[in-house]
Order: sequence, then C-alpha cells, then structure tokens
Amino acid sequence: MRVDPERLNLARDGADWPHRDASRLVEAGGMSWHVQRLGAGPPLLLLHGTGAATHSWRDVAPLLARRFDVLMPDLPGHGFSGPGPQSLPGMARALAALLKALDFQPVVAVGHSAGAAILARLCLDGAIQPKLLASLNGAFLPFGGLAGQFFPPMAKLLFLNPVTPRLFAWSADEAAVARLLRGTGSAIDRRGVALYQRLFGNRRHVEGALGMMANWDLVALARDLPRLAPRTALIAASGDKAIAPDAARKVAALLAQAQVVALPGLGHLAHEEAPALAAGTILRLVEEGGG
Repeated sequence: MRVDPERLNLARDGADWPHRDASRLVEAGGMSWHVQRLGAGPPLLLLHGTGAATHSWRDVAPLLARRFDVLMPDLPGHGFSGPGPQSLPGMARALAALLKALDFQPVVAVGHSAGAAILARLCLDGAIQPKLLASLNGAFLPFGGLAGQFFPPMAKLLFLNPVTPRLFAWSADEAAVARLLRGTGSAIDRRGVALYQRLFGNRRHVEGALGMMANWDLVALARDLPRLAPRTALIAASGDKAIAPDAARKVAALLAQAQVVALPGLGHLAHEEAPALAAGTILRLVEEGGG
C-alpha cells in the first residue's frame, strides 16, 4: 500500500503521542488503521468523534483499562489511520472489518459525538452486540431547521475545494485551535490543545474530517433507532455548544432501553475536561447493568 508523505506518520509525527507504546498499525477492510490497546479483561471499544483521534481518550482509557481490554482506533482519514470510507454506513462496515480482523467483540461500546452514531449503526447492522452502548454527547439526529439546510451543503463545498484543507492547516496555530475548541463549550488543558493543533495542522487529517462531515447523513440512522437493541446510556453535558443537551432526551424517546445521564458544567469534549468523571460514569453504568 502506497504511503502518502503528507499524511501523519506514526514514526515521524507520533513519537510522543499519548499511549504510543500501545499503538500498532493494522490492515483491515482495505485500509490501514492506527489502533491502541490497553489493559486486560472484557473487551471495551472507545470511538472518537469527527476531527479527533485516539488522543481524545488519553486520560479516560487508563482508568477503564484497570478493568477492561480497551481498544481505540483512529477513524478512517483521521489521525494516523489511512483514508477510507467517509459515510456513516461505510465507516461502520470498515470498522466491522477491523473488529473482525482483531477478533474483538466489545461487551461495552463507548462513542463520542459522531463515534456514537457509528456504534449505533454497527449494532443495527448486527456487527457488534454489546451489553452496553454508552454515548457521550452523541450525534444521532439530523440537524434541524436552517442548520439542516445550510450545514451539509456547506461542508460538501468546503470538502470539494482542494484549497480548503491546506488553508485550514496553515491557520491552525495554538490560539486558533484553542478558540475552536472553546466554541464547543469545553475548556481543555494546554497539552490537549497542542495535540489537536498537530491534527488540525495536517491537511490530510482536515480532509478526513471535512469529508466525513460532507458525507454524513443521519436520516436513515434516525429512522432505524427504534430497532436499537442494546441497553443505551445517553450521557449529555449541559454546556455542550455543538450538540444541544436536549437531543439526548429526543433520542431516548425513540429507544426501548435508554437512560439519559447529565454531566453538569461540561461541554462537548466533557471526557477530555473531566476524564475521571467520564470514566467513573461509564463504570457505574456497567455496574448498574450487572457487568
């Protein structure tokens, strides 16, 4: 498989990446994946959202790894993973191929934002059958109103313009990245900002994030959600400026087995702001289910 010199390289760009010693590259589903695996015990899958990478779980994963075998992949086109499908069904199929190659069947699946939607699609398609699906500020529903008419076409226009990722990468200095992250309602530490800066400073990563947004369609997922079988916990941060906290209640109304868990005072990146609280909430939900 040809190596793209412009893509983030694990050896060159990831020497100090969080949990670097747990990293490996895996070929599955026609693409190259960067995955990290920590701990031992029942299998637990962590899936990041659009524009992020495994670093998003850097402080949560070690806490969960005390009890679980934790797997964290970079999504296609993100971080140190190679390019791959950009639609929700396509990403779900690619991830199913990765899990099959690793012989990893999670009993707990945790997704942030768009990562939660991918996990729901995997469950609906029968690729995984976790006892608990935990969503952190999950992006399950299509944008409504004016945002629904404006955002998807705009994302597609930005993605189709080959200059956009390069311009975005050039402008991704520390101050700009910090402002972008604060716009989600979260205040993360300087190390977290620096890691996002490394990602956003790479035009291939930006292309991956824009491509995902441009090809994202949640209409079919919203239609299928009433069939979602696993016990589902919808963890919603009260200060999330990316996804309205009341979206969790709307999703819960569609599901047979769902509960809403509030995280007061935190934003869209709640698990990066308060990793001990996020990990503790997940562990408590596992215990409540008898896990």
